[in-house]
Amino acid sequence: MLTSERKHLILETIRRDGRLIAKSFASDLSLSEDTIRKDLREMAAEGLLARVHGGALPLSGPLPDFAARSGLAHAEKRGLGRAAAGLVQPGSTVFFDGGTTNAELIRALPETIAFTAITHSPTIAAEFERLKNVEVNLIGGRLYRHSMVAVGTEAALAIGLIRPDLFFLGATAANAAAGFSTGDAEEAAIKRLIARQSREVWVLLTAGKLGQQSPVTIMPLGDATGVIVVDSTPAVDLEMFHAMGVSVRIANPL
Repeated sequence: MLTSERKHLILETIRRDGRLIAKSFASDLSLSEDTIRKDLREMAAEGLLARVHGGALPLSGPLPDFAARSGLAHAEKRGLGRAAAGLVQPGSTVFFDGGTTNAELIRALPETIAFTAITHSPTIAAEFERLKNVEVNLIGGRLYRHSMVAVGTEAALAIGLIRPDLFFLGATAANAAAGFSTGDAEEAAIKRLIARQSREVWVLLTAGKLGQQSPVTIMPLGDATGVIVVDSTPAVDLEMFHAMGVSVRIANPL
């Protein structure tokens, strides 16, 4: 088989399956794993795929800006938010990451609930306006406008002093090899710090984030307490979380 034919087949496999396992792919073609790994390295250098340990994944496209993301997968996000709202206990301390899915979570909370909310996102803080019994603490720092969250030393110092009961982590992609990932290294570092400080970490994931990889890893999948996914999530993705000891909650899109 010509190199060009192999590479075409590699791309077709990734498009069809959402991932490629080098060992299995090489075996199916009766080729050496080294040959396939060489192809994957070359294709990653050409910007055709994302190289990960053991194989490859499709490249995640550039994220739209914050305003545009607000209108994407709205029914999914509402369902995820409603499923996650039950995790928030009265009297607890909860850290909310930035993002449009976490905004839907807050909108799903009952008006009478009383707890302490912490966030480094001004847009998330504004979502609490109707929840009069919630004490809201807003962490400052340099504003990373793409995600509308505070980052940098000032934010990190403040986060280092708190111990939330629960953290709702935002991620742009999740897969077994790269874990939860996002597009900016400084933002990822802040997310990682909040996760380390928190007793439980839950991640709300729309279907388009599963099996994908963004440029910067936040943390391995197994470091999360649990994930909330939609009811159409493929069994292979559910098994991916279960195999790593991560609890899974299923949400129905609204």
